[in-house]
Amino acid sequence: MATSGMVFIGVALLLVASASAQLNETFYAKSCPGGVQAVTNVITAAVRSDRRFAAALLRLHFHDCFVRGCDGSVLLASTPGSKAEKDAGPNLSLQGFGLIDQAKAALEKQCPGIFSCADILALAARDAISAIGGPKWRVFLGRRDGSISSATEAVQNLPADTLSYSGLIANFAKKGLNEADMVVLSGAHTIGLTHCSKVTPRLYNFPGGNGSDPYLNSTFVVAEKKLCPNTAAAQGNLIPMDGTNGGQTFDVNYYTNVLTHKAIFKSDDALVSTSSGRSKVTTLAGSKTIFFSAFGSAMEKMSKVGVLTGTQGKIRTVCSKK
Repeated sequence: MATSGMVFIGVALLLVASASAQLNETFYAKSCPGGVQAVTNVITAAVRSDRRFAAALLRLHFHDCFVRGCDGSVLLASTPGSKAEKDAGPNLSLQGFGLIDQAKAALEKQCPGIFSCADILALAARDAISAIGGPKWRVFLGRRDGSISSATEAVQNLPADTLSYSGLIANFAKKGLNEADMVVLSGAHTIGLTHCSKVTPRLYNFPGGNGSDPYLNSTFVVAEKKLCPNTAAAQGNLIPMDGTNGGQTFDVNYYTNVLTHKAIFKSDDALVSTSSGRSKVTTLAGSKTIFFSAFGSAMEKMSKVGVLTGTQGKIRTVCSKK
């Protein structure tokens, strides 16, 4: 049984590698010339209007790839008797769906039935981060869209913000991503917002502390308490995950925050809970060049997770409908 199990896993990995190998940067050069630029135009204009879209679109792509692979299933709407990924607890705060729809509508006018929603998501993440001065990585195209979207699978597969270092490694490993990939991709927390409800349990009435989590930097606690009063009404307030530059600048400050105990999530703290993790965080905190290069490489790798290609899946004409 053990031998047959290893053979099955080996075959599965070969199939995944074969699918991702079919992706290429010029996939739409003949079938939809100008299509990639059309997506870039929509996304760049939106991000220039509101920089917060950058974090939203990056997160949307990440949450898509970690459930059933990068197949656009996070975009599907729930139907009677079937609760989709986007309605799962961890995904209720996802944003950017309207921009994906806008890009898809432009593409359907230009080359109907050709450009997948999954590819739009991959391009949108790259273009959004590039638009705010972040790294720009290669996007290999040719994904096809999935038709299954499960809220239950989203809860089971997305990494919780309370995971330990070993828990994070295990979660990413299931997607073919290694320890270094995990630490680098965690750097996405240098942009974006979260709710006060994510940090107030560490600021007030913390078990075993003098009110707040003793692990947290005392200056950070004071600053966060001003943003997040201990009231029910304040729990929905939005705060930057990296407040150094208002949470809208893609830089290495997130890693500096992690090293100085100024990060919001327990999973952020976990990155420096081992010597291996601390070493990686220290390296990334010390060099924007290293971080940008590593982040781009990790995004290229993540965007190939579990892709559907060839005759697999389909091309949706409306990204929210099967």
